[in-house]
Amino acid sequence: MENIFFDIGAIIIIATVFAYLAKLMKQPLIPAYIVTGLMIGPLAGLITNTAVIMNMSEIGIAFLLFMVGMEMDIKKLKDVGLISYLGGLTQVVATFTFAFIMSMFIGFVHREALYIGLIIAFSSTTIVVKLLSDKREIDTLHGRIIIGILLMQDIIAIFVLLILTNLDKFSFLILVFSLLKGILLIITAYVCAKYIFPSILKFAAKSRELLFLVALTICFLFALIFNKIGYILIALWQNLTLYLSPEIYKMLEPGFSIAIGAYVAGVTLANSPYIVEIIGRIKPLRDFFATIFFVSLGLQLTIGSATTIIKPLMILILFVIILKPFILMFICSFFGYKKRTGFLSSMSLAQVSEFSLIIVAQGLVLGHVGQDIFTLTILLAIITITLTSYFIKYEEDIFQKIKRYIGFFDRFTESGHELEYIPDIKKNHIILCGYNRIGYSVVKTLRKLKKDLIIVDFNPEVIRKLMKEHIACLYGDVGDTEVLERLNLKNASMVISTVPTKRDNLLLIRKTKEANKNTIIFVTANQLEEALSFYDSGADYVILPHFLGGEHLSVLIEDLGKDVKRIIKKKLSHIKELQERKELGHEHPRHH
Repeated sequence: MENIFFDIGAIIIIATVFAYLAKLMKQPLIPAYIVTGLMIGPLAGLITNTAVIMNMSEIGIAFLLFMVGMEMDIKKLKDVGLISYLGGLTQVVATFTFAFIMSMFIGFVHREALYIGLIIAFSSTTIVVKLLSDKREIDTLHGRIIIGILLMQDIIAIFVLLILTNLDKFSFLILVFSLLKGILLIITAYVCAKYIFPSILKFAAKSRELLFLVALTICFLFALIFNKIGYILIALWQNLTLYLSPEIYKMLEPGFSIAIGAYVAGVTLANSPYIVEIIGRIKPLRDFFATIFFVSLGLQLTIGSATTIIKPLMILILFVIILKPFILMFICSFFGYKKRTGFLSSMSLAQVSEFSLIIVAQGLVLGHVGQDIFTLTILLAIITITLTSYFIKYEEDIFQKIKRYIGFFDRFTESGHELEYIPDIKKNHIILCGYNRIGYSVVKTLRKLKKDLIIVDFNPEVIRKLMKEHIACLYGDVGDTEVLERLNLKNASMVISTVPTKRDNLLLIRKTKEANKNTIIFVTANQLEEALSFYDSGADYVILPHFLGGEHLSVLIEDLGKDVKRIIKKKLSHIKELQERKELGHEHPRHH
C-alpha cells in the first residue's frame, strides 16, 4: 500500500513540476505529463507498481470520455450545416485512406497501417477547444467549423473503438450483433435521459454532494452495463428458458469497453439543466485520473524502440502538419468557404487526438500493435500537439505569408457573382461586416429605419439565406482588399464591423478613412488593449461584446424605471426575439 501511495505521489509531484514549467513557457500540458512518465519510468525507474498505474489510467480514459460526452452539443453541428456532417465524415475517411496507403508504402503491415490511419484521422477536441477559447475564437466562423468537425470526429471515434474491441473476432454477424446491442443501449440511454434522470437529478440538485455522487453513479453504471451487456443478454435469454446455440452465445458474449459506456453516460447528461454544475464538480476528478493516464503513456515508452522509428516518425509528422490540413482546406473550399477560412480551420486540426492515444493504448492491450507503434504514436502526439499551440497562436501571420501560394483553393468555391446580391449601391449606404448574433440585431434595426444596407460575410450559407430574403449582400472576407474595393467605401455613410479579428478591423478602418474620412466606423474588439488601438487608428466607436450586457441593462433601467406595463411589453418583445433567434440557430455559447 505504501508503495502505491509513493508511486501516485511521485507521479503527481513530478507532473506538477513539469506542468508548471510548461505553463511558464506557454506550452500545452499534455506533453508535459507524457514527459513526466518517460522521466520517472524508462529513464529513472522510480515507478514499480506499473500494473496499478495502468488500471488507474483506464479510469482516466473513462473520465475523459465522460467529460467529452457531457460537453457534446449536437446543436452546434447545425451552425455550420453540411461541412460538419459530410465535411467531417469526408475528412476522416480521406485522411484515414491516405495515411493507410502511405503506411503500407513505408513498410507497415496491414493491421499496423490500419491503426496508423485511425491515429492520424482524428484531431484533439481537448487541445483545440482550449486554445481557441484562450484566443476567444470559439464563436468565429472557422471556430464553429472546427467545433462541428471535432464533434463529428468524436462520434466516429466512438464507433471505431467499438469495432476495434471486437477486431480479433470480427465477422459480419458479430458486427450486426454489436450494432444491435449498441442500438439497444442507446435507446435505453435515451429513455433514461428523457424520463428517468431529470426527476432524479432535480431532487439530487438540492445537495451539491448528492448531485456529484449521482453523476458518478450514472457514469459507473453505464460503464459496467456496456462492459457486461453480452452476459446480461445471455442471462436474460437463459431465464426465459430459450435455447441458445454456441454460435449465438459467442456473438452475444463480447461487451463494449468501459470508455464507451462512460461516453454514453456523459451524453445522457449533456442536456441536463444542471450540466454546468456537474461538469464543475467532475472536472477535478477527471483531471486527476487524466493526468495518471497521460503519465502512464510516458511510462510505457521504450527508449530503444524510439531510435528505430525516427524515419517513419518524420514522415508522419509531415503528413499531419501538411497533408492533413491540405485535405481539410480542399473540403472547406468544396463546401464554398474561402481560402482564409479553410486555412484557419485546417491549421487548428493539424495534430493527433487524445482518441488516437486511447486507440493505440487499447490496441497495445489487445495485442493488435506492438511497442514500436505505441511509441511512434506517443512521440507523434507530443510533437504535433506542441506545434498546434504555435500554429493557432500565429495563424494570421502564417496565412499572410503564404496566402499568395494557396490562392488556387478559391477556384473550387463558387464565384463572387454567384454569391452576391447588390441591386444598386446608392450614396449614404451602410456596410455591415459580419452577420452574426450582433449583426442580426443591427440588421433588424436598420431595416426598420429603411436604411440602404450591404452585408458582407464569409459564410456562404449565411449569404445564400440573405439572397433568398433579397437583402443586399456580398460573400467575402473583410481582410481582403479586393472585397473592400467592391463595397464603394467612398459613398458609405457608416461602416459596422462585428468581426473580432484585430488585423481585419485595422485594415477596414484604414481603407475606409482613406476613401472617406467622414464615414462613421463601428468595430468590434475582444480585448481592452485592442479597443484602444482601434480608437487610435480612427474608429468612431468600439463594441466590446463582454460589456454590452451591462451597458444594455443600465439603459433599460434608466428607460423603463418602475413602469410595470413597459417592462412587461419589453419582456414580451424580448421573448419574441429570442424565439426568432432560436429558429435561426443563434444559441448562446455554453461556458464550462
